Amino acid sequence: MRAVNSPNTPPVSSLANPIAELQKQVSASRLNLFHQCRLKFMFRYVLRLEKPPTPALHVGKTVHAVLQAWNLKRWRKQPFDNERLKELFNDHWLALQEGHDIDWEGVENLEKDKAWKLLEIYWLETPIKANEMPEAVEVLVEAEIRGQPKLVGILDLVRSGGRIVDFKTCAQTPNPETAAYQHELQLTCYALLYRHATGHQESGLEIHHLVKLKAPKVIITTLPPITEAQVSRLKKAIDSYVQGLDKLDFVPSTGLHCSYCEFFNECRNWH
Repeated sequence: MRAVNSPNTPPVSSLANPIAELQKQVSASRLNLFHQCRLKFMFRYVLRLEKPPTPALHVGKTVHAVLQAWNLKRWRKQPFDNERLKELFNDHWLALQEGHDIDWEGVENLEKDKAWKLLEIYWLETPIKANEMPEAVEVLVEAEIRGQPKLVGILDLVRSGGRIVDFKTCAQTPNPETAAYQHELQLTCYALLYRHATGHQESGLEIHHLVKLKAPKVIITTLPPITEAQVSRLKKAIDSYVQGLDKLDFVPSTGLHCSYCEFFNECRNWH
């Protein structure tokens, strides 16, 4: 095993405790990052190197926070209007920047306008009616899986009848088939969590993509309940995660994603 040895990173011998904690529970985000690039996983979750959020990440977090507030108001049967939602948007836009030095490169106002337009077009085109009562909003769920770490996750939204919804912002129009495959691990995690929490099978899953184009649009990908094959693949992915942590198997997976990775410089010093 080869690891980073630089002035900014501790030796491998100091990784034991973080790794023990990581092996106790697993989430979709940890699994996805581990299988995307194990070295990036080490930087983020083992060495816990902190990086300022990118403009795209800030936009995504702000949009997500406002959608959460919108869903919670429907769940609580509270009135809401466009003016109040705009106030919430402005509040989140500022609050989520506190303590972070985001490199906007002079386009913060432009990005802010794009983010609000994304929300406006979503509320116009969403299949979710204003009077539809959610089953759950932003709920933390845990599931004990025999022989594996505890599975944890936060469900963005569960629509009436057990339809799980995940919100995503992106810069390009997604291909529904590709999107379903790219997010399979995450959606399978959410479905298993829902089943453990309720004792019922989900009625289906939805990915709601809010696409940041000059003319923003909403793409809804609807999927059936997960299959036993998908559950099996998830469990294999978790086994690989545990085994990789046992071996301190942190190696880079180079590719196009390296060009926008926040740990690019750290990765170049890996040896």
